[in-house]
Amino acid sequence: MHWPFCLSKCPYCDFNSHVRHAPVDESRFVRAFAREIETTAARAPGREVRSIFLGGGTPSLMQPQTVGAVLDAIGKHWQVAREVEVTLEANPTSVEATRFHGYRIAGVNRVSLGVQALDDASLKALGRLHTAREALEAVAIARTAFERYSFDLIYARPEQTPQMWASELKQAISEAAEHLSLYQLTIEEGTPFFGLHAAGKLRPPDEATARALYDVTQEICAHEGLPAYEISNHARAGAECRHNLVYWRGEEYAGIGPGAHGRLDIDGVRHATATEKRPEAWLMRVESSGHGVVTDDCLNSEERADEFLLMGLRLAEGIDPRRYAWLAGRELDPHRIAMLREEGAIAVDADGRLRVTKSGFPVLDAVVADLAA
Repeated sequence: MHWPFCLSKCPYCDFNSHVRHAPVDESRFVRAFAREIETTAARAPGREVRSIFLGGGTPSLMQPQTVGAVLDAIGKHWQVAREVEVTLEANPTSVEATRFHGYRIAGVNRVSLGVQALDDASLKALGRLHTAREALEAVAIARTAFERYSFDLIYARPEQTPQMWASELKQAISEAAEHLSLYQLTIEEGTPFFGLHAAGKLRPPDEATARALYDVTQEICAHEGLPAYEISNHARAGAECRHNLVYWRGEEYAGIGPGAHGRLDIDGVRHATATEKRPEAWLMRVESSGHGVVTDDCLNSEERADEFLLMGLRLAEGIDPRRYAWLAGRELDPHRIAMLREEGAIAVDADGRLRVTKSGFPVLDAVVADLAA
């Protein structure tokens, strides 16, 4: 479920997020979420919900009763697994942290905090509204309110050295119980950072330094018991984000809310859905039609297989080539596999699973393109 509103737009962010200076009518949005859930459940009945992810935007701007109403709507129209994972993304400001216990009562059992950095100068440069102290206080509150929690950090920031990042990362691991999401800063077109970079006013680390920062990330996290289970996500054994594994393993999920994407199997066909991005336009569509879907494409076998390959090879566990063959109607080229194995970019395990190696992950896009050709 996508809550599209933020207090401010971060200069590096190209997500579908919107700033509104007037209060958002949460009760109206709750009714629309419930309606779209009902319509989607009618298209994909009989499913069991194993994970719920409240993403954004900034879902922690919602009142706890809004979150509870959305979860109630999901439970009304689908069966919900007893051990369902319910994650809410949150900003670690002091105001939003006061709602954490309310979210827990509403049914959230995992929180993902957008910490992004652990020093105030970096946070200011990234356009974040919290301080490092506020972030750590929010992490401490999350620790008391939820069984499971995670937080994000952005690295490869301008002027950041491997030594600086190593120190920050070790501090983060000391605060993280089981899971960290660690993303290299990317300059996305259409963002303020893109304009600053083009004007020469923002200089991320060069390629060699970025690679060194990546290597430091892998080494420290593995040493501290949080190895990468996905290219940017690190967890202790059994603490992986179950919801994100749904995406990376090519499973089925419903997308609810403005700008949400979904993958639904209807009458044996995989549908790729996307809803209207603009919040108020989505609201009017749902109120008039019962849903905000603007794209509903039926994926052919080749498209499904390519998506499975692209997402699955992000995981340390890799993919089962037999599933690729079942989806695509053809096997992966054994000559390309042999060539990539010889280069050390991929490995084939004893059970036949194909996975990208430690040296292959930094060039993952090229590996996927080669295998998919």
